[in-house]
Amino acid sequence: MAASLVGTPYHFGGADGASFDCSGLAMYVHERVGLAIPRTAAEQQRAAHPVALAQLAPGDLVFFDIRAHGVDHVGIYAGDGRFIHAPRAGLAVTYADLRRGFYARHLLAAGRFWDPAPPPR
Repeated sequence: MAASLVGTPYHFGGADGASFDCSGLAMYVHERVGLAIPRTAAEQQRAAHPVALAQLAPGDLVFFDIRAHGVDHVGIYAGDGRFIHAPRAGLAVTYADLRRGFYARHLLAAGRFWDPAPPPR
């Protein structure tokens, strides 16, 4: 679902499918699969079930401390060390890398609002 939104414009407060900010993107995608989640990145992190970074699965949320004030950015894990997010004004929804660079340095935590598939029998 989130992959289909790559290229959508950023707009602070956007959460309607025509434009997004980071937490609006996470909220919109979760709503489309029947899950209501809080509006802001910090609220989303507090409400999510914690996930160890080594256990990330596509659809998990990844939380960042960009401005050294606690959680202030969120993305949706896409697999293979990449996530989808609405980075900032002037940039559209895009993929970024968790394994190196800016976002790797600012990654704080991960969380989940959905139940993973039960283990095979």
